[in-house]
Amino acid sequence: MTPTIVFPVLIGGLYAAGIYLLLDRSLTRVLLGFLLLGNATNLLLLSTGGPGGMAPILGYSEPEDMSDPLPQALILTAIVITFGVAAFVLAMIHRSWRLARNEAVSTDEEDRRVAARSATDADELDPDELAPEDRPAGHADSLPVRRIPADDVDLPVTGVER
Repeated sequence: MTPTIVFPVLIGGLYAAGIYLLLDRSLTRVLLGFLLLGNATNLLLLSTGGPGGMAPILGYSEPEDMSDPLPQALILTAIVITFGVAAFVLAMIHRSWRLARNEAVSTDEEDRRVAARSATDADELDPDELAPEDRPAGHADSLPVRRIPADDVDLPVTGVER
């Protein structure tokens, strides 16, 4: 059997398209990119199995004529993992849509602020010398407690941190 170039090109194209879609801010495109990566991985594992042969469990043929069961088991495992992660990402998309009516990941301003800070080792930091915007957050026991009335009339007013 002569090797063909179609299978590796198809696998490479699926990997390239999957990685391209993973780099987008839209969670739907991230999901599609992950599914493409899963399919490319399945094709890659299928190509490692070699030519098809008799089922090894039957035992009717010589060992050279039997197909290798390991790539098939790995493909089944990859399908299950891809399905689980796809279900998780789909749940994140649904939750994001229900909360914000938007499924694109926005820029986190806190991440930008932390990235703009000077590169100082945490052991070298002196809290008294830090600028107010670079000081670490206070502990939960030092935060002020606001009293918020309960929604139910029969319940007493409780302390809730917000």
